[in-house]
Amino acid sequence: MKSLLIIFTMLFPLFFLGACQKKEVNPPAEGFNLTGSDEKAIAIADGVMEACGGRTNWDKTRYLSWVFAGNRKHVWDKQTGDIRIESKKDSTVYLMNIQTMQGRVRQNASEVTDTAALSALLKKAYGMWVNDSYWLVMPFKMKDTGVTLKYIGESKTTDERPADVVAMTFEKVGVTPKNKYHIFVDKESKLITEWSFYSDASVDTVNFTLPWKNYQKYGGLLLSGDRERLQLTEISVDETPPDGVFTEFDL
Repeated sequence: MKSLLIIFTMLFPLFFLGACQKKEVNPPAEGFNLTGSDEKAIAIADGVMEACGGRTNWDKTRYLSWVFAGNRKHVWDKQTGDIRIESKKDSTVYLMNIQTMQGRVRQNASEVTDTAALSALLKKAYGMWVNDSYWLVMPFKMKDTGVTLKYIGESKTTDERPADVVAMTFEKVGVTPKNKYHIFVDKESKLITEWSFYSDASVDTVNFTLPWKNYQKYGGLLLSGDRERLQLTEISVDETPPDGVFTEFDL
């Protein structure tokens, strides 16, 4: 009995440490609406984070790149906030920092030097980055600043798979804070398999419902770029970016 007591005493700190670590596996960002969110919705969000690679892998990921809808190519430094956007439709290249909102823009082979025009283009680039990155990495941002999560209940996706549905609303964040999403989380895999978008959270008119398909491993993350009628392609998670990607228009 004494030997068992000694072993238990030695192992107890490890059990206690493990329990503490589990509680801190996915801490909310400052400003996340913890008191206004449901415990079950928060638990589902934590499960999504874990299924997509976990908080540790998300935090240590630095460089992400992808092409949104065949048009805009993004390269993003998660740590510094530097981004590069190449818009194929209008031959525009944006080099900026999303934290300082400072940067440079080239349109049709000429750099924009007019202060007012440059400011407007940098604001536009920020909006593009907010939108296009959300379509890729939203599973990692369910507990972001200004977010409220509510558990809606059990339902089925359009392909008849059982899912838990979580509503995401926003307050004073992003460029479209009145939006709402219903996030469908597969009950087995814990991955997001569908989302419904509402441009106005106060009404029940859904703007679209699209799937999240074909998850693949990129670095330590599990990401989906298949939204059926809209594709995110050339997805990459890199340790180092190409030389000059955030400073030079021509690579």
